[in-house]
Amino acid sequence: MTTPAPIQMKIDFVSDVSCPWCVIGLKSLEDALGRVSGEVQAELHFQPFELNPRMPAEGQDIGEHLAEKYGSTPEQSQRNREMIRARGQDVGFTFSMDKRSRIYNTFDAHRLLHWAEEEGEGRQRALKEALFKAYFTDGASPGSHEVLARVAGEVGLDITRTKAILASDEYADAVREREQFYLQQGIHAVPAVIINDKHLISGGQPAEVFEQALRQIAAAG
Repeated sequence: MTTPAPIQMKIDFVSDVSCPWCVIGLKSLEDALGRVSGEVQAELHFQPFELNPRMPAEGQDIGEHLAEKYGSTPEQSQRNREMIRARGQDVGFTFSMDKRSRIYNTFDAHRLLHWAEEEGEGRQRALKEALFKAYFTDGASPGSHEVLARVAGEVGLDITRTKAILASDEYADAVREREQFYLQQGIHAVPAVIINDKHLISGGQPAEVFEQALRQIAAAG
């Protein structure tokens, strides 16, 4: 009996590198893809979304930012941080809350991610995951050119080319164009996982939710 070929799927993962729920969503999606391995073969693309596009280069204190943006009290922020830390632990990711005290501008990180996709061989995914670790686990700024160049080098991207991109406006228009596209499609919160350009799963869902969706879409052909 011939084993049927895996169903091919395109998955656009719309997210920001400063979004903790995006980390949780990605880890859960990866878990789900592992569960359907052999049945589904996914082509994963990371699309840009800025939670704070007007954030200055020096960033802002997290507590101050959450109070201004969401009206969160210190107690509410602490409860939310603990929930995120616990969810991260469940999916095998370490959120070092004591090392992350500021929110930063992430536009340059998105420019590098756009370039990394062109480099092929899973470089974009490797860079995305390395940026998540740099910010949420190590407490480094994803807005720092020094940090971005180091992280890019760690995942095998050319450091000289990385620095040249960061020193210019290269890929800026392309990133803004993609950001506007998803905003116009009604994406105003992340993570947003779009399968085959038409099935939307919002939020840092558990692996079971992604697995069920992948199986249903595969069964529908």
